[in-house]
Amino acid sequence: MTFALDHPWALALAPLPLLVWFLLPAYREQSVALRMPFLAHLAEGAPPPDAPRASGPRLILASLAWLLLVLAIAAPVRIEPPVTRETGGRDVLLALDLSGSMDTKDMAGPDGTMISRLDAARAVLKEFITRRKDDRIGLIVFGSAAFVLAPFTRDHQVLSSLLDETFPRMAGPQTMIGDAIGLAAQSFEHGQVTGRLMVLLTDGNDTGSRVPPPRAAEIAGRLGVKIYAVSLGDPAATGEAALDIPTLEQIGRATGGAHFHATDPAALSEIYRRIDAMEPTPAQAQSWRPRTPLFAWPLGGFALLTALLLLLPELRALRRRPA
Repeated sequence: MTFALDHPWALALAPLPLLVWFLLPAYREQSVALRMPFLAHLAEGAPPPDAPRASGPRLILASLAWLLLVLAIAAPVRIEPPVTRETGGRDVLLALDLSGSMDTKDMAGPDGTMISRLDAARAVLKEFITRRKDDRIGLIVFGSAAFVLAPFTRDHQVLSSLLDETFPRMAGPQTMIGDAIGLAAQSFEHGQVTGRLMVLLTDGNDTGSRVPPPRAAEIAGRLGVKIYAVSLGDPAATGEAALDIPTLEQIGRATGGAHFHATDPAALSEIYRRIDAMEPTPAQAQSWRPRTPLFAWPLGGFALLTALLLLLPELRALRRRPA
């Protein structure tokens, strides 16, 4: 801990009263007087005038008050030891499939009961968000259309609350993976960080996006977005619930990411932990030294001494009064 002055030049004001005392002429009060030729004779018989009182105490108090005022103007501060904080520099976008098939209850919960795919996904995503403390995280949901449910934010508690409010078919019953990737590319386009990561979770295949998923992935890759595609459910399913693994793998390759498949909540949780380890938050150290202003202390002393100087004549007058 050290002390410093924000305005050290103010100390040059300290000798100002002495300069005024020596350089400026003394103040003389002018008054109307009557000149009499016999004034000298009257003065010879008059008692000698009272000797001026010593002004030593007042001079000391006034000097000390001035020095305290100068010190307050100099703005003293206390500089604390350095504080270092690690901050992240990555934008992470989570894309969650809310198609009708996400309501399928084929996932074993912690107590052995079967839960829906969406419930399993929500629990894993919350854990992932908790681990990415220093990242800005956004949330996109998609079904028959894609929507930004939460823009990039560091308020992760709000993200968890919004996840709790999601439900199957919230964005329609279909699965528009290409539209979700296209919307993600637009979200990243105006970002200023270089670390751009998207984790897309789906349990189906694209059902008619305006932009095919591979094409949308190419566009996102040009913007520096890395996509990890995560598929959930039975890989042997057919019809609308069938997984298009080749397309998801192509999405990962086009952006420098990868594809992972999970058949149960434990595997899904492990996939997100693996992604977390593969894409750590870039550490950026920010260091600063807290500064505490101290000008109030000398300014308070100046105010007290000034009040004492103003009250000193009154105190002397009270002492002279007869009891």
